[in-house]
Amino acid sequence: MLVLEDLHKKYNMLSARIITSYEKQFAQAGLIAKGTVYCLMGLLALMAAFNIVGRYASNTDKDGVFEFVLKQTGGQIIMGLIAFGLICYSIWRGIQSVGDSKNKGNDAKGIFLRARYLFSGLVYGSLALGAIEALVSNRSDSDDKKQEMVSELLTKPFGEWLVGIAAAILLGVGIFQIWYGFSEQYKKLVERVGQSDNTKLLMTAGKLGYVARGIVWLLLAWLFLKAALHANSSKAGDTSKAFDFLQEAAYGSYLLGSVGFGLICYGVFNFVRMRYEKFN
Repeated sequence: MLVLEDLHKKYNMLSARIITSYEKQFAQAGLIAKGTVYCLMGLLALMAAFNIVGRYASNTDKDGVFEFVLKQTGGQIIMGLIAFGLICYSIWRGIQSVGDSKNKGNDAKGIFLRARYLFSGLVYGSLALGAIEALVSNRSDSDDKKQEMVSELLTKPFGEWLVGIAAAILLGVGIFQIWYGFSEQYKKLVERVGQSDNTKLLMTAGKLGYVARGIVWLLLAWLFLKAALHANSSKAGDTSKAFDFLQEAAYGSYLLGSVGFGLICYGVFNFVRMRYEKFN
């Protein structure tokens, strides 16, 4: 019995070591896919802002991105690569969280950071599943998952409070993203970048990207808060609904265009991370 337990422990250690040894490859493939998704989402938002080629804010979410990709020449191959990259990204975050490859430790701060990596991995794992579903069915799923989730929460006891808590979490994430951009904390991710004009421009893209991403999270928080206050799940929504809300504001086209440009910048910064971030 002890021999079997020892073999099992050695097998687990060997498996973890093999997976961790490929961390850089998982990370780079994942960051390419993530950057591509954000660049496309930002491009669609820009097109929707000025109604280019009949684009509207209502089809600028992940399903709109998948639909756009599938309509291109070789779209299924591109979609397959995106799905594969998103799976790699999810695995990389799992390595950082469960395997603690960044040596964050087990104190309160370390556990918080590792939980953040795990949450990120789960989010992009879900996005990968959506990409696979779109690839298999050769069409995007137009259902609003966030609205369905809010509708389910509202049926529970204290449902409005649960949706309100979700709104508070989204608000916290949005504020953190904006702070992360303005404080330039993101520069720690790519310390090996040089000091040429081109690389400085790319680092500025990181700031614009994190701020734009934070604004999107804040918009989602506002939609969730409205759903909680009115006990109406139709008030909540995903990125496309957030962009709809933004476009309907004064100077909405310019606001949406600015956020779209920022999301493209965030996508570009993921490519910078892929090239310069120190992994393992």
